[in-house]
Amino acid sequence: MRNFILFIALIFVTHTFAQELNCNVVVNAQQTGNENVQVFKTLERQLSEFINNTSWTKDSFKPQERINCGMVINITDYNNDLFQATIQIQSSRPVFNSTYATPIYNYNDKNFSFQYLEFQNLVFNPNQYESNLVSVLAFHVYMILGMDADSFKLNGGDAYYRQAQTILNYSTQGNFKGWKLEDGTQTRFRLIDNVLSPTFKEFRSVMYEYHFTALDQMGENPKESKSKLSSVIKNLETMNRRRPNSYLMRVFFDAKAEEIQDIFSGGPKVNVTDIISTLTRIAPTHAAKWRSISF
Repeated sequence: MRNFILFIALIFVTHTFAQELNCNVVVNAQQTGNENVQVFKTLERQLSEFINNTSWTKDSFKPQERINCGMVINITDYNNDLFQATIQIQSSRPVFNSTYATPIYNYNDKNFSFQYLEFQNLVFNPNQYESNLVSVLAFHVYMILGMDADSFKLNGGDAYYRQAQTILNYSTQGNFKGWKLEDGTQTRFRLIDNVLSPTFKEFRSVMYEYHFTALDQMGENPKESKSKLSSVIKNLETMNRRRPNSYLMRVFFDAKAEEIQDIFSGGPKVNVTDIISTLTRIAPTHAAKWRSISF
């Protein structure tokens, strides 16, 4: 009997430690005028269970090591089993030797329509198309994993980005928008294509240096870390000269603009003239934030 209990406990521990994400899922259907319809509540519960209970990798994650993230799905219209929506995805990771969590991924996916029947089974197959609902969610899960891994190790997210690309390749058969080149300039296709392209290689090196070599050292030597952060951000200028106003630059600053503003507006004083000039050139849509840096 004791051995049986230990066996069950081991199964539970293995299952508990296998999941990678601690994801808060919200389904908002206010725009439909029928937000209290039961199907939306069921969808929210099923998606939360699907994302948090699926083993997305072969690695083991302790509960405290799970990646904190959130997905807000705004349903704009629905007709029987066809839903029109957008999805906002955010993830963060802790900064070493602090209580601060830094934003890593902040993405608004506007190409999100899907079919869903209440209580339908949601299953992810890494090499096979199941549904657009599963594909979109899985794609962003692997983007979360990839960017998080890149923030700890140079090009550490390779395997996760390749899986996101695999999902993209087989999801074109579903005839939903966001998976193909012709679907626009701000899509899942453009995102993973840019991340894996040598044209934008600085993006990934900056993700590593920004977090691991600068931000994670802020608690021990804040002034030196701020100076390091300034030089790291300037490395994005090379990418910007190659491809001005790229989509990937926007993705980076959608996550980081407010944090950068806060960092250079307080703490130990460093020369901010050059970094403000750089930020204004490479991220002009956030010019108001850069102008507010006066420390």
